[in-house]
Amino acid sequence: MKKLILFVTMCLAAFPVKADEGMWFLMFIERLNHRDMQKMGLQLTAEEIYSINNHSLKDAIVQFNGGCTAEIVSKDGLVLTNHHCGYDAIAELSTPEKNLLKNGFWAANRKEEIKPASLYVRFFVRMDDVSKRILSKVNDKMTEAEREKAINQEIALIEKENNGGGKYTVSVRPFFQGNEYYYFVYQDFKDVRLVGTPPENLGKFGGDTDNWEWPRHTADFSMFRVYADANGNPAEYSPNNVPLKPKHYLPVSLGGVKEGDFAMILGYPGRTNRWMPAGGIEQNVKFAYPAWVEGAKTGMDNMKKHMEKSDEVNLMYASKYASTANYWKNRQGMIDALTKFGTAKSKAAQEAKFEKWANQPANKAKYGNAIKNINAYYAMTNEKARHDNYLQQLFRTSSFGTVGRTMGRQLENYAKADAAKRKEMAPQIAEMADDMFKEIYIPAEKDILAAQLALYATKSKGHAIAPMVEKIGKEYNNDFTKYASAIIDMSILTNKDRIKAFLEAPSEAMLTNDPLYMLSNDMINHFNAKSDALAKAQNDFGAGFRTLVEGLRESKIASIKYPDANSTLRLTYGKVRALPADKRNDAKINNYTTMDGMVKKYKKGDAEFDLPTKLIDMNKNREYGRYADKDGSLHVNFLTDNDITGGNSGSPVLNGKGELIGLAFDGNIVAMAGDVIFDKNLQRTINVDIRYVLWAIENFSGAKHIVDEMTIVNDNATVKQNPFKG
Repeated sequence: MKKLILFVTMCLAAFPVKADEGMWFLMFIERLNHRDMQKMGLQLTAEEIYSINNHSLKDAIVQFNGGCTAEIVSKDGLVLTNHHCGYDAIAELSTPEKNLLKNGFWAANRKEEIKPASLYVRFFVRMDDVSKRILSKVNDKMTEAEREKAINQEIALIEKENNGGGKYTVSVRPFFQGNEYYYFVYQDFKDVRLVGTPPENLGKFGGDTDNWEWPRHTADFSMFRVYADANGNPAEYSPNNVPLKPKHYLPVSLGGVKEGDFAMILGYPGRTNRWMPAGGIEQNVKFAYPAWVEGAKTGMDNMKKHMEKSDEVNLMYASKYASTANYWKNRQGMIDALTKFGTAKSKAAQEAKFEKWANQPANKAKYGNAIKNINAYYAMTNEKARHDNYLQQLFRTSSFGTVGRTMGRQLENYAKADAAKRKEMAPQIAEMADDMFKEIYIPAEKDILAAQLALYATKSKGHAIAPMVEKIGKEYNNDFTKYASAIIDMSILTNKDRIKAFLEAPSEAMLTNDPLYMLSNDMINHFNAKSDALAKAQNDFGAGFRTLVEGLRESKIASIKYPDANSTLRLTYGKVRALPADKRNDAKINNYTTMDGMVKKYKKGDAEFDLPTKLIDMNKNREYGRYADKDGSLHVNFLTDNDITGGNSGSPVLNGKGELIGLAFDGNIVAMAGDVIFDKNLQRTINVDIRYVLWAIENFSGAKHIVDEMTIVNDNATVKQNPFKG
């Protein structure tokens, strides 16, 4: 550990850290970042940010349902996250008659808070370095499969040693492409209930048009509450559970922000690829992402035409559509940004330097083949990447694309089971069928499947497509409309009554001859098929990539000193920072937006830019209350230059005192290359101003009792009680 810290410290001296770049481990903040952060405006000690023995900022930050970030903002377990992070749960709890998603909702008291079927938050307890222990179990003579097996065996032991007899969830994760390993200890709470959400025309204002764009005017927030048993421990839902008393919660500042203010974000960034080789960037830009974009748009278009006709269908597909749309625009932004800035070319230049270093006599044996093996793999898989992305979008947007491995496999196992086992399985499968068909509208599914099959069959030309799709495509001249409709009408797997009838009279032959079951399994098997040549190339690529990263660090050719994001808790810090002046933004400085600017975007009846009449009237009358900025306007969103990515959605934006000033929810599309290469001049994080959040709750929605739960800090005031002292 001392050698690791000494090495990183020396590297930082040689390559000055850019304050706005980096997703940092909390356990290294004191040694690597604290002094720099203090110079920028941090007033907390490293111990107040991360401590194992005392409560600290990390105790107020949770991973929200495995994919977003959230924060605790009251002593009674109140949780704040993005509207789009809570979207699935809010949609689930909505009906056409009581549409919480569309109209908004605020629980008047604790009894009115609503429990979604499945929602959890994950608290971070501690982490530690186990690199030496794990890497002692592998050697250079192992294949990648042998290496993975040995590592997984050791990981299983580490997880068992640290799970507290089942009290904790333990995750051991690789970093720097498998050159380092750390374990993380978490505690999960599964009784999480909806407290409130703004109406969709505030929470999703701007829709797909404004997504990934600036200026923004979005109330992207929702609120939940964590419940525990009487002793404060995680528990399944029970009316007897009580609000969690957290170890720490965030005070909320009304001071606002100005250009150059310190801003710190803690959260769970999902995935960056800053170490990705040039060949991987090129593959994504030219093969994988264009197929992703086209496949996603095909799915969206065929969902949307049915969603627009029915509130019930709209609720069924709202979450899937929103998720698909988010990544559709993101991937197109990635293509544009990576192309515009020549990111692959920059990486190739770095790799050329590495090649010279790697082929020096002292380095050649270990590093000499790394680039060659990496490039050979990409050359072999470029067309496969295009193929796989078309097929993956079919799987993601069609409810029946992978049904062979979901409901189909359940029924197959049921048919093969004995009578006693079937009796045990039947209620579970019936419940699974009931849940499955809550979000399926058969006319939409027919159109989605037909369109995706046609796209896959006609566009994936450089790599062989699934045999059944090829055969059927030839028979129907690649028009899958009648075929998709027919197999969905005939299949056991597309109707819950037919599934339940199968449970009464199971027949393995009937299932294996089901046309949809056959198609789904054919596509899945084809997707997963791997030739000996591909297996070898993957093996050599895995070893080559790991060796490349090790060599780039050892040679100091790469300036990156932090590991890629991988859904583990990180800290990023920077400043409130404007973009160049933009005539679309009415703000005096292009680092914030106002409600006036939002009202200027208003389009009555428009799905993306409609606004409640009440809000328009309140803005006209300047009914901002205590949440108005010093300039008299109500600030809505603001910009910082923090380094974030997907998974940071819902992360708290904190000032130097550790007070909540905003909620991160997006990035700007011109910097979409940021997952691969950070551009300090372009990269911005888009945040909801916490004052707008509180205004929307208290003034607009009349839910002052929710705000009263929080510790509110006025400008230049101090918190009544130091949150780190109990």
